[in-house]
Amino acid sequence: MSRNFWAPGRVNLIGEYTDLAGGLVLPAALDLGVRIDVTPAEAIDLRSHDLAGVARLAPDGTGLEDDSGWGRYVAAVAAELATLGRPAVGLTGEVTSTLPIGAGISSSAALEVAVGLALCAVADFPLEPLELALAAQRAEHRAVGVPSGIMDQAACVLGRADCAILLDTGTLEHELVPMPPELGIVIVHSGVARRLEDSGYATRKRELEAGHPGRRRHIETENERVTATVEALRTRDFAGLGEIFRAGHESLRVDLEVTTPELDRLVELAYAHGAVAARMTGGGFGGAIVALAEAAGAAALAEAVLADYGPSGRAYLCRASDGAREL
Repeated sequence: MSRNFWAPGRVNLIGEYTDLAGGLVLPAALDLGVRIDVTPAEAIDLRSHDLAGVARLAPDGTGLEDDSGWGRYVAAVAAELATLGRPAVGLTGEVTSTLPIGAGISSSAALEVAVGLALCAVADFPLEPLELALAAQRAEHRAVGVPSGIMDQAACVLGRADCAILLDTGTLEHELVPMPPELGIVIVHSGVARRLEDSGYATRKRELEAGHPGRRRHIETENERVTATVEALRTRDFAGLGEIFRAGHESLRVDLEVTTPELDRLVELAYAHGAVAARMTGGGFGGAIVALAEAAGAAALAEAVLADYGPSGRAYLCRASDGAREL
């Protein structure tokens, strides 16, 4: 009998790059994600029409036959779980996804966590959610060599419907922050795809560790903005929320230098068409913005922004969702 697993993407409302320094982040799991339908098997054999391709390998992550590009993530997750003692049980099945690739909403983390859930389940090898998230983070490092933080995978496993997650990436302490029901989440992809391994992500990490003044200033002020955003959400201070997001985007543009002209334009268009708050989300160098808008007008805002931006843009109306689970 087939078993079915789901792992969501995530949008980071605010707290960008702070997880590289053990800081505060405020992501939300999305109702877009990765689903895996599998049955136990001797080897790992996964195919996908949405992601394109087939990945075949041994249960310990070795011997990868990959015409997909995403098979390296599967192999890395399997290898990390093998080091934790997971029995060598394989699986066969299909991967489907509703997440845009390269948009900065954690398509890779969702794939890693979904694969990890499935591999643990078929081998009767349970892991606590944050244990799985940490294994998936190590798999990301193994797969693409990027020193990414824990936020993406943690948001994927900790998500709850209609809530953001205030996460201290240094201690992994976390709490749920209810999203005001009158706000909708709009993600607008710039059409400029980015891959972390090809971006300046690792360079920014080195610059932070070296004490670069602008980079450090961004981290310090961004942590303050996370705390302020939580308060603004709890008190429904939407005017304050807009100011905080504007300041966050400007810090990403000036102090961290990770935005692009396309992202800057999308943020301005979102505000011009009535967004409560808007800023770049994700690692930058392409990808997407997140806008918070009055729920009743979120679809109209998305349409207006795309009409002004041009045909390369794509918009997604989302809600905060439950985290990874077996369906």
